Amino acid sequence: MVAGAVNHERPKPEAADQPSAQATIHAAIARRIGSAILAGELKPGDCVGGEIGQSRSMGVSRPAYREAIRLLLAKGLLETRPKSGTHVAPRRRWNLLDPEVIAWAFAGNPDPRFIRDLLELRALVEPAAAALAAQRRSEAELEEMRAAIAAMKAHGLNSAAGREADRQFHNSLLAASGNEAFASLSKSIEAAVQWITLYKKRRDLWRSDLVDEHTAVFEGVANKDPDAARQAMSELLGITLANVKTQFPEIF
Repeated sequence: MVAGAVNHERPKPEAADQPSAQATIHAAIARRIGSAILAGELKPGDCVGGEIGQSRSMGVSRPAYREAIRLLLAKGLLETRPKSGTHVAPRRRWNLLDPEVIAWAFAGNPDPRFIRDLLELRALVEPAAAALAAQRRSEAELEEMRAAIAAMKAHGLNSAAGREADRQFHNSLLAASGNEAFASLSKSIEAAVQWITLYKKRRDLWRSDLVDEHTAVFEGVANKDPDAARQAMSELLGITLANVKTQFPEIF
């Protein structure tokens, strides 16, 4: 399958609720091809076609198309082969924790296994980060989490402002862990939080804003109680996991 199967309308900015709303042309092209790869429309080994033909069919300049291909190569989604052009790379080479790749995966209908994998990653990282944050958090970081919860209560996760507050809460928690390895995952975790929340809304998997559960995590951190913080975060993530399980029981 070649990229000719992908919708070739000139790339347009996405809805304001999505991170790529102000994307440049080459980023929009990369998003379109990347989303097709992650949705399985383009499969590992498929050729994406030549620069001249593809740029013409998309109605974009060759430099813009070329830059998009470079971006996809850098993220491991594409690979070049001598004398045979550019192809979709094997899935094991994809940088699936890249925030843009996560966003592209959720642009359509993401592979349920990918959702499961992101939730399992969060279940491993965030409870441990919460326990460390209870021991190491600063007053400034605690205030950031307090403000995030207040904003979640005020706006709700059905609003962009509420989802931004949710993202900030989890980001502040990872930073408060004092663990640079956890902090390095913050952008990936942020993207997972944002897009899984939007996915739940899209698929009518919404149960609540989970403000009480976030508050329980905060209280464990504020009270310097690692066990309580860890348990509260595990319970919060368990609710999200249970919601997704109802939709895709076969992958768990």
